[in-house]
Amino acid sequence: MPIKSYLAHPHDGKKADLLSALSQIENCDVIPAENNDVLILVTETHTLKEDEQLKETIEGLDSLKLLAMVSGFNTPKN
Repeated sequence: MPIKSYLAHPHDGKKADLLSALSQIENCDVIPAENNDVLILVTETHTLKEDEQLKETIEGLDSLKLLAMVSGFNTPKN
């Protein structure tokens, strides 16, 4: 089960738009930073394929300038 955390940097003046868009995507939890124009994004998916599709969806958002992965791991199924 891939779990990843990112810093999502919006285009200038688009933080609210990016927050709204990310909040509507399943398997995403988003937290706005209070002191910077950045969002903290945590994703959790069931498969690597699902994770790849989710990342493509996120990277396709018009309000997203840069997506930087901070941490990622995959919990193996027993």
